[in-house]
Amino acid sequence: MTPITDAIYNVKEKFLRYVQIDTQSDPNSESNPSTEKQKDLSRLLVEELLAMGITDAHLDEWGYVYATLPGNSPKNVPVICFCSHVDTSPDCNGAGVKPMITEYWDGTDIFLPDDPTQVIRMAEHPDLKHQLGNDIITASGTTLLGADNKAGVAEIMAAAEYLIQHPDIVHGTIKILFTPDEEVGRGTEKVDLKKLGAEYAYTMDGETVGTLEDETFSADAVSLTINGVSTHPGFAKGKLENAIKIAADILATLPKDTLSPETTEDYEGFIHPTQISGIQEQVKLDFIIRDFTVAGLHEKETYLQNIVNEILKHYPNSSVDFKVIEQYRNMKEVLVNHPKVVEYALEAIRHSGMNPEQRSIRGGTDGSRLSFMGLPCPNIFAGEHAFHSKLEWVSVQDMEKATEVIINLVRIWEQKS
Repeated sequence: MTPITDAIYNVKEKFLRYVQIDTQSDPNSESNPSTEKQKDLSRLLVEELLAMGITDAHLDEWGYVYATLPGNSPKNVPVICFCSHVDTSPDCNGAGVKPMITEYWDGTDIFLPDDPTQVIRMAEHPDLKHQLGNDIITASGTTLLGADNKAGVAEIMAAAEYLIQHPDIVHGTIKILFTPDEEVGRGTEKVDLKKLGAEYAYTMDGETVGTLEDETFSADAVSLTINGVSTHPGFAKGKLENAIKIAADILATLPKDTLSPETTEDYEGFIHPTQISGIQEQVKLDFIIRDFTVAGLHEKETYLQNIVNEILKHYPNSSVDFKVIEQYRNMKEVLVNHPKVVEYALEAIRHSGMNPEQRSIRGGTDGSRLSFMGLPCPNIFAGEHAFHSKLEWVSVQDMEKATEVIINLVRIWEQKS
């Protein structure tokens, strides 16, 4: 395949425009999307897609953007989709983002001007060692940047624009999907796969340049409703069973040196308390459970259930409602049956001048759910780093490489059809 040379992608300009639009999602909202402001970016994306000449680009009532780049190949090429999410994490302020560019970065610490205590150091961000001479984009120190996942959005938009401007690049039909609410676990909740009409998909939502992720955590949530026995504290002897103390005992019994996010890595799973609320009569205690296998999930849920049972022996008149909610499953279970969707992506990375690296995600993506909904969907790097924090950064050159991978990938699908 002939390499793409001297290509100019407008990914930087698009990214700088997109990150200044506040699109934080809200885990406590019951609306779809969880915040209306996500649609501010989605409407802009539709406008830009229509201006490119993509005539069916539209935003639906749930906050999803759908668009089709028609194929120009005489072959029967499978329809592939590129997907990114427009929302940013609720874990860090996302309003008033001021993107800053450190051009030709020389390896020195990057002090963020609106809060000089926020410093990006190579010693703390190992991937920076590959960025010498590149242009690093950060926020100003008081907000996240939004590279997760507006880098992916900008790369898909830049690739679509490039393909339209270069009709000599032969490809099949390409679908574009931008989703809301990925950061609160609802990114595919209202997606219409029949309308999308794709056979395979790729999320552009990964980290290090050259990486492809085809394996994720499997995930469940566990919700405990602790029902204690309430009475007046002045007359409580032998009667009161404080639900707050029961919750504290459960948490204190969890191991300190294993089974937690802060003590695990690689393929190790965990039990992680995420929220607690209530009064002495009743407390709600929420956990997320993570493992790369369903068997591992069940093992950890049983472990937690056994802790609860042991604690309740000391509170004979109290009870705990133990509820397990399935969240998502390891995409590897699906992708192993569709090897070419991964193989072609690895080949596209090689054709873009990089040595590809397959990785596992200690988390999930929209692709996890899409895969189990019938749309096999691994995750390609977008270049985002230190996401969900004020130290988030991305390089212009990495975003350009991701854009190039998209273009090479559609060429490969056409050539191999």
